[in-house]
Amino acid sequence: MYYSPLYIHLRPNMPRLELPENDIRPKLHYPLCETGVHKFIVWLARAVFKLFMDMRIRGLENLPSTGAAVVAANHLVMFDVFPVQLALPRMIFYMGKAELFQIRPVHWLFRQLGGFPVYRGERDAWAMEHAEKVLAAGQIVAMFPEGTRSKGKGLALAKPGAAKLALEMNCPIVIVSVDGIQDLFKTFPRRTVVNVVIAPLIVPTPDDSPLSLTDTMMVTMAQNLPEDLRGVYGELPKGF
Repeated sequence: MYYSPLYIHLRPNMPRLELPENDIRPKLHYPLCETGVHKFIVWLARAVFKLFMDMRIRGLENLPSTGAAVVAANHLVMFDVFPVQLALPRMIFYMGKAELFQIRPVHWLFRQLGGFPVYRGERDAWAMEHAEKVLAAGQIVAMFPEGTRSKGKGLALAKPGAAKLALEMNCPIVIVSVDGIQDLFKTFPRRTVVNVVIAPLIVPTPDDSPLSLTDTMMVTMAQNLPEDLRGVYGELPKGF
């Protein structure tokens, strides 16, 4: 039994979609450069979020102005991609869980915004290949190494996908630490302060492995977060 990419058959014992037999993603157009829709939505989101959010950004000079890069960020809430994109002056392309792409108009909109679906539960070769295409085009791929939201409970053990992608494509990693977005609207009518810290670039070396590079990424990320959000990466390794 397969699950159509245009419909989710909800069952209590089936929390994740499986790769469909009739995967339509290879037949669809996924832009590899900024679209007019993306420019408009980012402009609109800046105006709307400014009403509720006081974004404070540090380290913007660490983001390369051109060229491929993997952005790795912590994952606090479902809409983390918004503060990450609003903080960065370049378009980011990102993987989203396939469940979000099931309706054709929504799938089209996400494609225009740089999103592409990934089927969880087994290695999704198409998603990784598309991420490589984005990087080969000199763009940015944003990933959340934790894989799921921490909901403010601190960093969870990260998966090595982002590090592996950076190693395979020989591109730098931009670590983005976000704090405050989990409190959005809770301080109303005052705007919620959202801090975004961009760490100095991590450039993979031949001596790095996906696991060692992942540890470096996550410890760096943790150091730019409050102690209560550092989670399993709260203790700084000796000699780091």
